Amino acid sequence: MKKARTLLVAAATLALSASIHAQEFVTVLTGGTSGVYYPMGVALSQVYGKAMPGAKTSAQVTKASVENLNLLQAGRGEIAFTLGDSLSDAWKGDPEAGFKTPLNKLRTIAAIYPNYIQIVANADSGIKTLADLKGKRIAVGAPKSGTELNARAIFKGAGLSYKDFAKVEYLPFGESVELMKNRQLDATLISAGLGVAAIRDLATAVKIVIVSVPADVVAKIGEAAYQSGTVPANTYNGQTEATPTVTIQNFLVSHEGVSADAAYKMTKAIFDHLPELQAAHAAAKAITRENAAKAPPAPLHAGAARYYKEVGLIK
Repeated sequence: MKKARTLLVAAATLALSASIHAQEFVTVLTGGTSGVYYPMGVALSQVYGKAMPGAKTSAQVTKASVENLNLLQAGRGEIAFTLGDSLSDAWKGDPEAGFKTPLNKLRTIAAIYPNYIQIVANADSGIKTLADLKGKRIAVGAPKSGTELNARAIFKGAGLSYKDFAKVEYLPFGESVELMKNRQLDATLISAGLGVAAIRDLATAVKIVIVSVPADVVAKIGEAAYQSGTVPANTYNGQTEATPTVTIQNFLVSHEGVSADAAYKMTKAIFDHLPELQAAHAAAKAITRENAAKAPPAPLHAGAARYYKEVGLIK
């Protein structure tokens, strides 16, 4: 009898241990707090908390795309925001972009909203065109971040290099904006959704100009990830004219170590709870289920593919 009780206690202990071990962790890798990834990532983690009972969810501040993808490859996070060109570089393995080897564990969850390359100048600097940036002080994003990779590509398309500027600062959005307020920088390049907090903040402190990136410059970049777009008039205070620029698709990405069941739930929750994401940031209004499975730079996660098959988006 005593032996039977001992066996029952042992079995219960093992079951409890297995239950604890099986608890799902969903860490959402985001970006800096002054960008779009962070507020949307916080909202997404809250959505997952509701949609995946028992899962431990959180949002983590990071340096965004490049760091996020390297963290996923190492299994340090379950889902992350990234730019499409960074994801393509990671899948192929581009050392110049911050990926020493191909990150072959990455799996796409969904295409979400486009980033707009927003080159913002202090109106007092006299900068109105890309050519006017020569000899000026500019911030290009954190080193080897997705934003900085965008900066390199766009300036190359415009026939410019970092050597053409008086000063190049490698800073996240919030820090570059503070330097612009203090007249220590003339311009900053920000790759984010429309209405990003950093530019809204800047536009209330100084008069700004959004620098045009014409379609012929976009064509010279020569990468499919870069498409022409427009920053609509009045997106920011004092910005009264629509401005041509570059757009790049953002993606949510996971890795092969996340179970198909968890990836299915995460994918489904995005589209079941779009209003919550849209409330977190206006950029989420561009997220549609119809576009979510299109042209993934890395293969779809099996769980995501199951969802898209279920709703008739893929066969």
